[in-house]
Amino acid sequence: MISAGDFKNGLTVEIDGNIYQIMEFQHVKPGKGAAFVRTKLKNIISGGAVEKTFRPTEKFEQARIDRKDMQYLYQDGDLFNFMDVETYDQIALNSEVVGDALKFVKENEVVKICSHNGNVFSVEPPLFVELAITETEPGFKGDTAQGATKPATVETGAVVMVPLFVEQGDVLKIDTRTGEYLSRV
Repeated sequence: MISAGDFKNGLTVEIDGNIYQIMEFQHVKPGKGAAFVRTKLKNIISGGAVEKTFRPTEKFEQARIDRKDMQYLYQDGDLFNFMDVETYDQIALNSEVVGDALKFVKENEVVKICSHNGNVFSVEPPLFVELAITETEPGFKGDTAQGATKPATVETGAVVMVPLFVEQGDVLKIDTRTGEYLSRV
């Protein structure tokens, strides 16, 4: 059990049968009345954000989130298959659970599978991936005054905005959180 007065950013708690991660919190002591904790919570299963206030003495159950390294094997229709790298157990997750998480992940790469009480609710790709460009238009020098970009399709099928000097066949480093081009490899 954890009290609202002990909240920290990133902490996961169980409130009203839902599991929330604390995005922001603020301890407020008004001039008149009792102190309270104002929080911004993210429902880790649905992804929705909620703002709630609590008395500092309110207690909540701390939610235990298991993150396990698993290898992404292949997609079979609507199912995505993963293998535990330690026990070699295989699981299949539907596209609702996976969502856009595998947009930049190739087969046989290791991802983190997040679960609570054995129920998988999300897939976390590696923070940075290196992917080759399969299709992009040629960029010409002198086309622009500064920082122009063009769309490029990478080997997983995702489209990334890249600078004009990037050519087809180049390998890029991409941030999977934002989907932005970082550098050439």
